[in-house]
Amino acid sequence: MKDLRLAVVCMQSDFGRIEKNIARMESFVQKAAAKGVSMICFPELSVTGYTIKENPQSYAEPVPGPISDRIVKIAEENRLLIMAGMLEKESGDKPHISQIVAGPYGIIGTYQKSHLSPKEKEIYQPGQLIKTFTYDHSNFGIQLCYETHFPELSTIMALQGAEIIFFLYASPLGKPEEKRDSWLRDLPARAFDNGLFIVACNQVGENGAGLLFPGVIMILSPAGKILHQYTGSKEKMIIAGLKGSDLAKVRKDRMRYFIKYRRPELYGAISQVHVHKNPGIKV
Repeated sequence: MKDLRLAVVCMQSDFGRIEKNIARMESFVQKAAAKGVSMICFPELSVTGYTIKENPQSYAEPVPGPISDRIVKIAEENRLLIMAGMLEKESGDKPHISQIVAGPYGIIGTYQKSHLSPKEKEIYQPGQLIKTFTYDHSNFGIQLCYETHFPELSTIMALQGAEIIFFLYASPLGKPEEKRDSWLRDLPARAFDNGLFIVACNQVGENGAGLLFPGVIMILSPAGKILHQYTGSKEKMIIAGLKGSDLAKVRKDRMRYFIKYRRPELYGAISQVHVHKNPGIKV
């Protein structure tokens, strides 16, 4: 990984007001591009807004489609990569919660949220693929809100070559400080255990659909240390540099980079639906 300059946005997204949300995103993108940023990430469902109270199907679109075409155009005009959250229409009668990855030359891919909260399962369908992306000599993965609580996802992405994982949230409830403290329980562990950068941001403010989001941004080093953070109730963009040397330092240290010493032959129980509670079983 080479040094990377990126922008992380804590953004207010009104549910269903797609044109307004895209215009707001474009404003952030233009400001970031003027400062030499090569990547910018927005929260989960930044384009569409988030709801768990009503059927969002009418706001879903296929990829490629009009929404993704707009995001690609903004990426092309500003010569950077954009990670934007939208509702994706595919097969079935429920949409996916997706994050589109658009670069200066078109769509690089989409990530469909694989682990849904109990309430989300009622109106959304889960993705079935864990994958990573490559751009500007950097390999990265994306996780969306609730699924960041499943450490296996981060390990798989690390094994797929991820050097950065973007944790992108639409997580309501609680004060900003409470959300920050919640993130501090697991985000440093994801970074430290897998030897990679974690970049996280949440939606912020009222969304017009009865939800209030606490604003938090957090960027952590491969050593699990906080590099940058924001906690508040207003929109915020942080521009940060991630150093390839910080990643290399951890991954070249035989005592601090754990992934290469895994023993997967012992971990079969993780993939079993039912695990017998017998500590003496040899896997």
